[in-house]
Amino acid sequence: MVNVGDKAPDFEATAHDGSKVRLSDLKGRVVVLYFYPRAMTPGCTREGVRFNELYDEFEKLNVVVLGVSTDSVNANRKFAERFGFRFKLLSDVDGDISSKYGVLDKSGGKLTARRTTFIIAPDGRIAAKLENIRPAERHAELALEEVKKLTS
Repeated sequence: MVNVGDKAPDFEATAHDGSKVRLSDLKGRVVVLYFYPRAMTPGCTREGVRFNELYDEFEKLNVVVLGVSTDSVNANRKFAERFGFRFKLLSDVDGDISSKYGVLDKSGGKLTARRTTFIIAPDGRIAAKLENIRPAERHAELALEEVKKLTS
């Protein structure tokens, strides 16, 4: 499990738009890396929509928002297009990224990611970690509050 103060594990993943995202390429910027269980489900939709509603505030602070799930690129593409997400959704089909961050859930016969958010500081270290959050409990707002602590 990755904890506050640890170096964020590097990864490369394919985004819903087909682009490749490598965490190490974002060094020097704050990154909100949020893991969600499954595209198109009510909780994950509510969560993604709220991150999208707050996207301009994250962008003003030069913050990169990345959503990660074990869904396919195609499933994430449909999810992003349906709700107009302006941030990238990354596909972690094999669970490698989720495993590196200690959030891989293998229960129920399917690999999913537990809903957890990591705020990564410009130096590549974990500045904050939000766990056990329900989508309706101000998840995106809590992430934005943590980001503001780093950028003010």
